[in-house]
Amino acid sequence: MALRSKLFLPLRGRVIARPFSVSRPRWEAAPLPARKPVGAFRGGILGFLSGGVAAGASVYYYVLDDYRVANEMLNDDIIALQSATMKLQKYLTELEKKFNQLDKK
Repeated sequence: MALRSKLFLPLRGRVIARPFSVSRPRWEAAPLPARKPVGAFRGGILGFLSGGVAAGASVYYYVLDDYRVANEMLNDDIIALQSATMKLQKYLTELEKKFNQLDKK
């Protein structure tokens, strides 16, 4: 008998667990389930919707900021118009007083 067979003679018929360095890991033992591909149609719809939401949100905030700036400018113009009408009214009352004084003379 060869030396090799003499060494393994006492182990004949026994089941020996392999060391961890030789055996495959447990998670590789079973094949992973096949993933369903997303597909171009669903991916395209998802991309279109996410892009539309992002563009809509950015336009919304841009328009909102533009509206705020325009509203502030309008308020400033209204205040300036009120002050101008107050000055004009004051000037007209003074002018009327002067005309009344001239008419009395």
